[in-house]
Amino acid sequence: MGRGDKKSKKGKRTMGSFGVSRSRAKIKTRLKRVASKKKSTVASGAAKPKRAPRKKAEA
Repeated sequence: MGRGDKKSKKGKRTMGSFGVSRSRAKIKTRLKRVASKKKSTVASGAAKPKRAPRKKAEA
């Protein structure tokens, strides 16, 4: 079970094929979901305020 195995996801990635364990439709829906989450978080919330740099202790 590994890169040479046609039935595993790792094997399919190595061969560059799509199939039951790595279907193209599932991958596309997952990518769309991730992209929509990124857009919503950026659009809804304002930028985080930057932290003030630490002051160096004087010796």
